[in-house]
Amino acid sequence: MSAARAEHWNFRARLCILLHMNESSSEEQSSSPGRRGSAEDCADKLKVLGEPTRLSVVELLMRGPLHVSEMNAALGLEQSLLSHHLRVLRDGGIVEGVRDGKAVLYRLAPGLKLDGIGIDLGCCKLSFGESS
Repeated sequence: MSAARAEHWNFRARLCILLHMNESSSEEQSSSPGRRGSAEDCADKLKVLGEPTRLSVVELLMRGPLHVSEMNAALGLEQSLLSHHLRVLRDGGIVEGVRDGKAVLYRLAPGLKLDGIGIDLGCCKLSFGESS
């Protein structure tokens, strides 16, 4: 097993996710019964993030924008598999890709706020840390 692949599995073993529903989300849902509820919007985002490889990609991108080749080197995945996960994250509004010459530079979507240890998804917060 490559060192990059071993680090990927080590990340999976130490991942701890903490979710906190924002108070404004529940108020928004109750004040607009005709709109799709924010709890459903949050569930959609969490479904996108509900896969360890995609969480690994998000953790990498929390450190800053990366090219696909850099993520591939860090995660040790087949390029086609990484591209699939990036498409799911793009479609879910979690990441965005910007053309950089012949390559694509990926970063977290502008609507997501970093708070040092995690991401504010707008409906809830996703934090990465050591499990206890």
